[in-house]
Amino acid sequence: MLDITFIRENSALVKQGMVNKGEKNTDVIDHVIEKNEQWRGVVTQLDRLRAEGNKKAKMIGELMGQGKREEAQKIIKETGDNKEKIKELETTLAELQAERDNLLYQIPNVPDESVPVGHTEADNQVFKTWGEPAKEEWLLPHWDIAAEKKWIDFDRGSKVTGAGFPFYVGQMARLQRALINFFLNEAVAHGYTEIQSPYLVNEDSARGTGQIPDKEDMMYTIPRDGFFAIPTAEVPVTNFHRDEILSMDDLPIYYTAYTPCWRREAGSYGKDVRGLNRLHQFDKVELVKFVHPEYSDSELESLREYAESLLEKLNLPYRTLLMCTGDMGFTQTKKYDLEVWSPGQQRWLEVSSCSNFGSFQARRMQLRYKNEKGKTEMVHTLNGSGLALPRIVASILETYQTEAGDVIVPDVLKPYMASDKI
Repeated sequence: MLDITFIRENSALVKQGMVNKGEKNTDVIDHVIEKNEQWRGVVTQLDRLRAEGNKKAKMIGELMGQGKREEAQKIIKETGDNKEKIKELETTLAELQAERDNLLYQIPNVPDESVPVGHTEADNQVFKTWGEPAKEEWLLPHWDIAAEKKWIDFDRGSKVTGAGFPFYVGQMARLQRALINFFLNEAVAHGYTEIQSPYLVNEDSARGTGQIPDKEDMMYTIPRDGFFAIPTAEVPVTNFHRDEILSMDDLPIYYTAYTPCWRREAGSYGKDVRGLNRLHQFDKVELVKFVHPEYSDSELESLREYAESLLEKLNLPYRTLLMCTGDMGFTQTKKYDLEVWSPGQQRWLEVSSCSNFGSFQARRMQLRYKNEKGKTEMVHTLNGSGLALPRIVASILETYQTEAGDVIVPDVLKPYMASDKI
């Protein structure tokens, strides 16, 4: 969430940021400022009453010491009334704080000034392109290749669970494992600490990274236990340090984690969901950074460059987009999307989002660090996919297919596959 002082001092900027992100309810800014003023008023009253209480307690002690019990009893009665007022005000304060925080959770992060303003895909800026997209007419889409080879079984997955939960069979299961190991090994070699996280999280964790209240409809829930199936390892890994105060010497901290991910993808339909394009369960290697605020901009660029390097090592043509304000998301201040070329579909497929959240997530999680002066400040958080598997698999099948019907193994995966062909 945003700092209430920042909102109060920059209300016009925050409102414009909401508009640029496509959020219409800018009145929430005025409401939260008003609620905060009420809260501050109660704090002032409480401070005054507590100061009076302390003063009177001292007076009672002095009067009792002087044997002036009658005068002391009168002040004791006043003190009792004072305590009742304090109790009532503390209840009011807690209610106002809850109301204020509920409003704060509804306010999105402010886009960085470098982010293009817009609300459609056409407003996203092509930041970089790499490789030459194949355009031969004989190229098949991955679902045709997988069906012919019996590598991916969508029908049995649908029977066992439902649409969007495929089985990977034989060499395709091995390719999944090869990619996971390749991505994890690369991340560790680049300074990330591997972490194995829970696959279920509680409400506090989902709120901490901004999945709620915003993306409840996208997550699978386990109501009996109050858990959510993770939509990405970002959620458990970023919450790893929730409610902690780190030393400045601890920063930066880099983590990588492989997890399966579950997303309901409510409202998805049409050609974009065919094959591996959009699944309800998929595998992903995630990258999470905790950094000093001064370096979060450069850390985003290094995160993007690292994710790009994975695609280059796989020799898959891609493009990087700087996402516009309306296509960026509730929690991000800046985001890049990496899209790999799908020769069989003749279109780009997103395989990674690299995002900077500034202090937005950290404030929700109360994740802080002590600066060089010993003052407590919010950490900045970033994350990115490194990488998501389904569309990578789709692109490999389509990019490395031959007219003879074979699929060649990318060079960097050969040690994991122990074969030149899939």
